[in-house]
Amino acid sequence: MPVIVIANPKGGVGKSTIATNLAGCLARQGHKVMLGDADAQQSSRSWLSLRPGSLPPILAWEVDGQLARPPKGTTHVVLDTPAGLDGERLDQVLRIADKVIVPLQASMFDILATQAFLQRLQSRRGRHATAIVGMRVNTRTKAAEQLAHYVGQLGLPVLGYLRDTQNYVQLAAMGATLWDVAPSKVERDMEQWQELVGWVGR
Repeated sequence: MPVIVIANPKGGVGKSTIATNLAGCLARQGHKVMLGDADAQQSSRSWLSLRPGSLPPILAWEVDGQLARPPKGTTHVVLDTPAGLDGERLDQVLRIADKVIVPLQASMFDILATQAFLQRLQSRRGRHATAIVGMRVNTRTKAAEQLAHYVGQLGLPVLGYLRDTQNYVQLAAMGATLWDVAPSKVERDMEQWQELVGWVGR
């Protein structure tokens, strides 16, 4: 049972967007998915309360206090984490993580704010694999070039670059994901998720 952690100590980088859509993708594939939310703001948990019963189910994973393995019968766990994740709480998360996805925006401020965190992840390498997803990226910009250059130096895989689109905002307001609507409406976005979904499945 893989535990996929979505983490970046900087707020507002798109952690909940990745977490909810990844959980929705796995649920659509027929997996028994639990979505945990270790953030005090409980954005992912609030999103779950909006999710219609007609869509593939995603269960809530209670993660208050000490993190432990989720209940038997679960096939996949996605864990959304708070800004400022560090210290003992980070150690707890990494002890249960099989894979860590770090959303990162193409801005020098975001890169600098995340640099020390990525170094800590690499220094604490255990059984988890780490990868990066570029968020709200226009691949034709200089900022996108800077992001690609930076992550290339880290030796970490980049699972793709997700564009800045209202699709995520509008779907989140309905408790839905890219995988819950007609593919023709989100075809461009789903293409950008292919490598990420493949990496999670490996």
